[in-house]
Amino acid sequence: MPKPKTLYVCNACGAESSQWFGKCPACGTYNSLDEVAPPSPIKISRGGWQSNTYSDNHEPNTGPAQPRSSLTFSEIVDTVQIRFPSGYGELDRVLGGGVVPGSLVLIGGDPGIGKSTLMLQVANQLAKLHRILYVCAEESGQQVKLRASRLGVVSAETSDPDSNNGRVKKEAKSSKSKSSKSKSSKSKSSKTPIAAQDSDSQDSDSQDADLYVLPETDLEEILRELESLKPQVAVIDSIQTLYFPALTSAPGSVAQVRECTSALMQVAKRSNITLLIVGHVTKEGAIAGPRVLEHLVDTVLYFEGDRFASHRLLRSVKNRFGATHEIGIFEMVSNGLQEVLNPSDLFLGNRDEMSPGTATVVACEGTRPILVELQALVSPASYGAPRRSTTGVDYNRLQQILAVLEKRVGIPLSKLDAYVATAGGLGVEEPAADLGMAIAVVASFRDRVVDPRTVMIGEISLGGQVRLVSQMELRLKEAAKLGFKRAIIPKGQTLSDLGIEIIQVSRVLDAIIAALPGGLRQDFPEDIEDQI
Repeated sequence: MPKPKTLYVCNACGAESSQWFGKCPACGTYNSLDEVAPPSPIKISRGGWQSNTYSDNHEPNTGPAQPRSSLTFSEIVDTVQIRFPSGYGELDRVLGGGVVPGSLVLIGGDPGIGKSTLMLQVANQLAKLHRILYVCAEESGQQVKLRASRLGVVSAETSDPDSNNGRVKKEAKSSKSKSSKSKSSKSKSSKTPIAAQDSDSQDSDSQDADLYVLPETDLEEILRELESLKPQVAVIDSIQTLYFPALTSAPGSVAQVRECTSALMQVAKRSNITLLIVGHVTKEGAIAGPRVLEHLVDTVLYFEGDRFASHRLLRSVKNRFGATHEIGIFEMVSNGLQEVLNPSDLFLGNRDEMSPGTATVVACEGTRPILVELQALVSPASYGAPRRSTTGVDYNRLQQILAVLEKRVGIPLSKLDAYVATAGGLGVEEPAADLGMAIAVVASFRDRVVDPRTVMIGEISLGGQVRLVSQMELRLKEAAKLGFKRAIIPKGQTLSDLGIEIIQVSRVLDAIIAALPGGLRQDFPEDIEDQI
């Protein structure tokens, strides 16, 4: 009996190899090759879809040429993408203005961050106007209903399916003409809706609107249910737990994730079903599975947050229908997730009791300006080597700013410990926070309090100059709206009257003198300007 062959697949790029390597030959990632059993070369055609990866038809097509199916841009008919709201403005912002019919959205995040909670709440909101299928591959139907009761999605009482406007009886009657297996799968979900629809709705979609739960991991059963129920939106929780019986590899493997996603994509595009797919992440923070998974879907969202904080960030890293790097902010409360409509209040802290070493900056996440309070602490080093620590800001950026302050401004920081953190735990990585970070460090070093009504915006170069940043007017409008009176920004911008005093500086020393009370000129050497 021949020895079974072994296949190694890279979990980063999906490249296949007949032997194991410590470094992937295709993408160069270390320790990324996983051993999988090679699939049998069979042609699969079930549930209305066909796998192109595992097909035994390798013969070239030698028949007559087929009619041309390609089109020029002038021949393509323009269609208007009609989005529909998800019920959560923060999610609509990240998606680019709403949910696009027939799109595939992948949501990844750490375990316990609230992905399933968010999807269940979104499904409940969408179920008011649309027919929704919630595929819970990780929980039973009873567990989902228990969680839904806690979130207020469904009452704790068991609802009578026959009282749902007669719709369930009608669907059950019409399904008699289908196969028995499809009918049993249909009754498993359609006879236990967990959210009822208002009978006064006149819209054709809203008349059948409801939330259906399907506890299933078999891909074939899920595809049959999608073809039978024909929901407007389907939630898959999660893609790593689904399996395709024709493949011998375990659920969550590269082959299983790739084939399951491809099959769901074909059904969604053909039936115009929006798919919200939940994905696991690796210890590095990337979505588990092959990299091709992120290429297959239309939108990739990351649900992030500190486990010790209550707020959660929904960040867009890929979006075919909108801008990337947009964020939506939620707060985890006792009854689930709720939107944060004014995130600046969450990350500003208490401005009435400002302490030495704090400064306010205006960060931009996509097109959304957010005011963040930076906190710095400078103290004598307890040991020979000084310690640097950051929370929410880039560590290397802090090292660079400390070097600039010592070389260009003359503040001796090389033998001092320095700690910088953001209030609320929001990560600020853009260079526009450099000026606020530098002023916070100097304020802590001099034990001075920065005016709480002043914001700092600007990037600091290695030469000590303050450089321009993008979206300056948008940042200043947000600061003025929240009651700030002054803004220290780089020189060289022409701005309209925004209701806030503008102080333009060209060097970091000028910004420090303008930000700290008394100017601090007496604290620096007389020839400091000659050294810059």
